[in-house]
Amino acid sequence: MSSVLYDVPGPRAVVRNRILGILTVLVVLILVGFILWRFWVTGQFSAEKWYAFTFTRVWEQFGLATLRTLAAFAVAAVGALALGFVLAIGRLSDHAWVRMPITGVTEVFRAIPVLIFMIFLYYGLPVIGIKMPTYWAVVIALVAYNGSVLAEVIRAGVESLPRGQREAGFAIGLRKAGVMRLILLPQAIRAMMPVIISQLVVCLKDTALGFIITYPELLYFARLLGSNAVLGSPLIPAALVAGAIYVALCLALSYVAYVVERRLRRSPKAVAVAGAEQPAGEITDTELIALQKGAGKHDPGSGTG
Repeated sequence: MSSVLYDVPGPRAVVRNRILGILTVLVVLILVGFILWRFWVTGQFSAEKWYAFTFTRVWEQFGLATLRTLAAFAVAAVGALALGFVLAIGRLSDHAWVRMPITGVTEVFRAIPVLIFMIFLYYGLPVIGIKMPTYWAVVIALVAYNGSVLAEVIRAGVESLPRGQREAGFAIGLRKAGVMRLILLPQAIRAMMPVIISQLVVCLKDTALGFIITYPELLYFARLLGSNAVLGSPLIPAALVAGAIYVALCLALSYVAYVVERRLRRSPKAVAVAGAEQPAGEITDTELIALQKGAGKHDPGSGTG
């Protein structure tokens, strides 16, 4: 059964909303127009600035830099998900000697900025005799930060489930590990999937911080190309191309998340869980209409039995 949770706007509210919408669009158009005008005035659209992009070698290097970005993101995403599960399960432990240290580790990893973590791993560890490649410095920093954030996401998803789910698992003879693995975690992951994908998008964009420690990813090559005086120092064009590639990668990841979410909703397990979570005695709109039709056929006042 449907219900209205807000008042329908009246004529004055409709006019006010339309005016606010038009003003917002105008402000955005003015800002975009001003930026494009400044680009035009400063010659950012001139053939000289875009001369570097007529070389095939430049596009090949952009492709290689994109692959390095994806290589760091792929390993960091898998590692962050694994670390997130481990930390989340540890934080949900009933044993204080397990829960408290893992809580401390999670909070520390969440509090340290990713860039500081990368600088510490690449420039700080050699002081004590540990040399780390730039790739692993980027990956480990991303795993530590995003894994701790995902741990909180998964923990919140598990704790948001009704207590009856856990009690039902214990009632059929499952131990805590079985309840967590078979009942709680699948539902929590399904519920928190949009947040998990959003954090993975953040992980993808944070790979750009690797250029600070000279990891040759996409932003590093764009900055290197933009500072090349021989090619006319095309800093703005290189940044625009790199930004467009980042946008394309994020849109592709968002589309993958959309497909995964739709498949999870259509899976038989999700349908069974949704049916099990429906409170007893609650009737859907279709069932209510069917009952009303049945009552009309057997109306005592109509003289039929």
